Amino acid sequence: MRHRVAGRKLGRTGEHRLAMRRNLVASLIEHETISTTIEKAKEVKPFAERLITLARKGTLSARRRAIALLGNRDIITYQDGKAVGQGTIIGKLFSEIGPRYLDRPGGYTRIVRLSLRRLGDNSRLVLLQLVGADEGSAKRSKATVGKGSRKKGRKSAESAKQSAETDQQQ
Repeated sequence: MRHRVAGRKLGRTGEHRLAMRRNLVASLIEHETISTTIEKAKEVKPFAERLITLARKGTLSARRRAIALLGNRDIITYQDGKAVGQGTIIGKLFSEIGPRYLDRPGGYTRIVRLSLRRLGDNSRLVLLQLVGADEGSAKRSKATVGKGSRKKGRKSAESAKQSAETDQQQ
């Protein structure tokens, strides 16, 4: 019986699961979208969200805690056949990804199911992605289109006309 047993074993030892979780989250931070199986994605998602919450704090203790949980792997790209360092995973997490989600209360990742199945074991494939910062503002703009916003829109249009008139008078 599995009463009160959290987490998935994924057919691996504990050390292998920990290493796989760290590698998947590091790849997610580096590339901002990864393709994996649905079971792995569901297992990795809370860990990634916890690290992004630490990055939102941005303190030295949060940075040290993130390094302890994830490690500090280098980001390397290849240009003209030569390896070029682009920084580290923790650096990108705290400088780019953390500030991107400062106004978002949670839900930094999404799982998008693909129609593909993996060739070896026929398991479901998904995309694990970081939610874009521009999508939240697009949803808000669609949500504000309604009866109440029309009145506000008229008032703001009238105030814009008045400010334009005052600018012309000066």
